[in-house]
Amino acid sequence: MKIEKITIKNWRSIKNQVVYAQDLMVIIGQNNHGKSNLLSSMLFFFGEIKHHDLDFHKGSTELFVELQFGCLDESDNTTFKKYLTSEGKIVVRKTAYLGGSFEYRGYIENPTEEWLQEVNASAYTKRELASSLPFHPFLPATGRISKQDIVDAQAAYIEQNRDAINFSYELEATNFLGLKSVASGIFGEVYFIPAVKEASDDFTSKDSSVFGKMYSDVVALMSENNDEWKTTKENLGKLFATLNKKDKDGNVNEGRPQQLSDFEEELATELVTWGARVDIEVSSQDIESVFKANTQVWVDDGVRTDIKRKGHGLQRALTVALIQVVAKRAIAAAANNGNEGEGARKVSNSRYFIFEEPELYLHPQAQRSLFDSFVNLSESGSQVILCTHSSGLIDVERYKSIYIATKETGSDETTVKQCVDDLFEGDAKKDFNLSYWINPDRGELFFASKVVLLEGATEKTVFPLLAKEIGVFRYDYTLIDCGSKDNIPLYVKLLNKFKIPYVAVYDRDHQQGKGADAIASANTSTQKIEDVIDSTIGKSLVLDNDIEEELGLPKGGSSKPYIALNHITSQGFTLSEVMKQKISLAYGIEVEA
Repeated sequence: MKIEKITIKNWRSIKNQVVYAQDLMVIIGQNNHGKSNLLSSMLFFFGEIKHHDLDFHKGSTELFVELQFGCLDESDNTTFKKYLTSEGKIVVRKTAYLGGSFEYRGYIENPTEEWLQEVNASAYTKRELASSLPFHPFLPATGRISKQDIVDAQAAYIEQNRDAINFSYELEATNFLGLKSVASGIFGEVYFIPAVKEASDDFTSKDSSVFGKMYSDVVALMSENNDEWKTTKENLGKLFATLNKKDKDGNVNEGRPQQLSDFEEELATELVTWGARVDIEVSSQDIESVFKANTQVWVDDGVRTDIKRKGHGLQRALTVALIQVVAKRAIAAAANNGNEGEGARKVSNSRYFIFEEPELYLHPQAQRSLFDSFVNLSESGSQVILCTHSSGLIDVERYKSIYIATKETGSDETTVKQCVDDLFEGDAKKDFNLSYWINPDRGELFFASKVVLLEGATEKTVFPLLAKEIGVFRYDYTLIDCGSKDNIPLYVKLLNKFKIPYVAVYDRDHQQGKGADAIASANTSTQKIEDVIDSTIGKSLVLDNDIEEELGLPKGGSSKPYIALNHITSQGFTLSEVMKQKISLAYGIEVEA
C-alpha cells in the first residue's frame, strides 16, 4: 500500500494543508518555513515521534494527520476490509489532543439506515427487536444475541444487498480496527534517518535500526535456505528440550541432566514447611535472536574500529551504503516478484523511507549518487520522503516530486506548493529534458526567491558580473541558461505552477540584416513567451538587440561567453545606461534612465 494524499491540520506551523503524495517526495524551502514540519507530520502518524503541547498550532487544542492509502494488495484488502472504498482506498486519521492523548480512526462507508450502523449494534440485542429487522436471517436461530452477532448480521446483510443501500463516507465513531493504539508496522515498515544521528544507531542489530531490519531479512533467508543453519537450529531446539522434566508430548525426559533435578530437590527441601516445590523449565531460545544480539559491525578503513570512531563523512557514507543496498535488493526482489505472474505483490510496497537532510557531510558527487539511490528505491515499490537544502537532490524532470514549503510574507503559517499536472508532452518534454545538459544546476531555481530566465550562456556569464559592478547583485536570485529563446516558455510554465517569481529576459531578434521570414519567426517565439507569463508571478524584460550588440561586442568569432567576459572586464569598457537599467530591472530594482 502507498500514501496517496496527506491532510494536515494544526500540526506546528501547518494550519490546514492537503498534499498529494508521490513515490518520491523531495521537500524543500527556506529555513524556518516548515519543511521539517511537513516531514514530521508523517512521522507523527506512523508513531515514530510523539506529539507534545508545543506541536499544536497557535492555541488549538486538537490536531490531526490524515492519510489516504491506495495500491492495496490482497493481504491489505483483507486487513482493512471494513475501510475499503469502492475505489479500493482507505483513509485513516490520527488525532491528538492537548494534554497528551491520541487516537486513530478510519473512514467507513456508513449505511444511512440506523439499524445497519455498527455503532448502534448494542441497541438491537433483544431477540424480539432484532427479529423484526431485515438482517434477522443472519442471526443465530437460538440462544442469547450478543452485540457481535448483530455486527456480523449487519455486515452479512450489507455484503448481500450493497447495491440497494445508501452510504455516507464518514469518520468511524470507534477506534481504528478496534485498537486503542494502532500496532507498529500495520501500515508498512518505516525507515527514518534524522539529520543528526550517530551512524552506530543505524548499524545496531536491533530491529528498530535500518541495519537491523535488513539484517533480519538476511537471517530469515538463512533460516529458509541454509541447511547447516537449519540443522543447528534443530539441534539447539533438541538440546533445550532435554533440560525440562517432560518433553513437548508430556513424557518424562529420561536424558535430563541430573544436576538440574538435584538443584530442584535441594530447593524443595528448604521449602518443605511451605508445601511447595520448584520446577525449573528452560524455554527454547530463538536462534535468530541470539545470532542478532551477538552481532557487531566493525569498519576497516586502514584501522579497524567501531563506527563511532570514524569521521562524520564516512559515517554518513555507511548510512548511504545501507540505502543503496536496500534499493538494489528492492529492485531485484521486485523483478523476481514480477516473474510470479499477475497479482503478485511488489516488494517494498509498504516501505516508507523518511530522511531529514540526507546530504549532510556528503560532497556533491556523493549527493548525486545518493539521489540515484532514492530514485531507485521509489521505482522499486517503496515511497521515499526527504527534506533537503541541496539542489543535488533535485531533478527538475521529476517536478511532480518537488514540494516547496513556504510562508507568505507576514504570515507564520506554512503552505506547500506542488505541481500535479503534466506540463510537457512530445517535443516540449524532450526539449525541456535536454536543457538539463545546458544547465545542470537548474535545480537551484526551486530554492530562489526569484529566477532570472536567460536565453543563453553569454547572458548567464555577463549578467551576474555586471550586476555586481553596478551594485544590484543578489545571491538569493538564480539565473538560468534556458539554452534558447524557444525554451523560455517551458521554464515559465514550471515556475507558474510553483508560484516562484521570475523575470524572462530575451531579445526581439530584429537585428539588422534579418529577412522578413526570420523576423516573423522571432515574433512567433516572442509571442509564445508573452502568452505563458502570469503577470501575478513574473514578467518579461526585452532587449532591443541581442546581448552581443547591447555590449558592443565585435562581430563573429567563437567562445562568445569568454569573449563577452573579456570584453566587459577590459579597460575602457563602459556599460550603457539602457543596459544598466535592464540589468537593474532584472534584479528587481528601478533606476532612472
